[in-house]
Amino acid sequence: MPRRRLILHADMDAFFASVEIRDRPELRGKPVVVAGLSNRGVVAAASYEARKFGVHSAMPTFQARKCCPEGVFISPDMDRYSAASAIIHELFLEVTPEIEPIALDEAFLDITGSIKLFGEPRLIAQSLKARVREHVGLVVSVGIASSKLVAKIACTLGKPDGLRIVPEGEESKLLAPLPIRKLWGIGPVSANALESAGIRRIGELAACTPAMLEPIFGRRSQELIFLAKGIDSREVTSDREAKSYGEECTFERDQTDRVTIAEVLTAHSEAVARRMRHDSLEGKTVTLKVRLGQATGLMPDRNRSRDDAPSYPLLTRARSLSDHTSEGAKIRDTALALWDELKLKAPIRLIGVSMSGLRERGKGQLSLFMQRREDPRVGATLDAIEARFGRGTIHRGASSPEKLTPSVQRKRGQ
Repeated sequence: MPRRRLILHADMDAFFASVEIRDRPELRGKPVVVAGLSNRGVVAAASYEARKFGVHSAMPTFQARKCCPEGVFISPDMDRYSAASAIIHELFLEVTPEIEPIALDEAFLDITGSIKLFGEPRLIAQSLKARVREHVGLVVSVGIASSKLVAKIACTLGKPDGLRIVPEGEESKLLAPLPIRKLWGIGPVSANALESAGIRRIGELAACTPAMLEPIFGRRSQELIFLAKGIDSREVTSDREAKSYGEECTFERDQTDRVTIAEVLTAHSEAVARRMRHDSLEGKTVTLKVRLGQATGLMPDRNRSRDDAPSYPLLTRARSLSDHTSEGAKIRDTALALWDELKLKAPIRLIGVSMSGLRERGKGQLSLFMQRREDPRVGATLDAIEARFGRGTIHRGASSPEKLTPSVQRKRGQ
């Protein structure tokens, strides 16, 4: 008889805010909000004290200040959060090598093979929680089940400082009373359609037939019925490769000036190129992302029950290069060409650059008619100088820090 698969979902409690409270004990017990502090910033994390006022992640900062005027608002420090995350990941590796990171503060662990080494699931979970608290001074919540879906939901239901194990055969019992919005694959639009049809709980969705759901989900109907019953065959993927690298920022004030746009695209392109070089990768397709500054109605927000968030039109343009690259200048030139082709007159609030079509650097056949390439030592030298003397100590002429808008300087950590 095959062994029952056991998936552990680990999720740090209010991670960014908890790191701030750990490092500044005087904040303990206060409503702490980690967020972009500009007029267009958003909340990255909120302590449980702040959540009592209705503050949640992805909420605009100005709205969070209205909800919680006595909150302590702190700008994110990604270096500290990443350092803590790296230690936590090492602790996960002591349990199993089968780890699928979801974010800095969240991961799936396949502990099926760990039982013989470390004992029953509860012992594994208790030990992991204790070691995380000991080594980083933070709290992790844990959910264990036979599938990723149920393990994640169990973890969420147990927060904060939770440990919840779903016995085999009780998956559907756990899910049945929950709102359908808790189910993976159900977004605001789908949820509204289901609720209009009288389906409000996961158990009600599980009782449907594919024919009943086809007008809403089409071919996905059977898959969602399986998920509603707690049947999820997705495996923990421990060697996920990045599909793209991107950088973006929101301006303090809407922009139309091409010089400013070019400076920002240069900074983003160099950052993307630096990250690819660090991971020994190069990309082929450049994508430009632009969000207009003029709102055009409302868009759904999964964190609220009403569709009351303004919608800012998003435009994307992509171009595949003749060859793969990790050169910031080539990425910038392509992104700027895409910008010029848009011929936008309206101001924009956000701009971003990403690279996809990735492969290992140096692989593939060189083109017979390949254009002149930048000496690869240039990028390596830039990286080495910044690694030794700090980010922003050297840069291409078009990305001079003093010319960048404040929002881009924060993006680059300057």
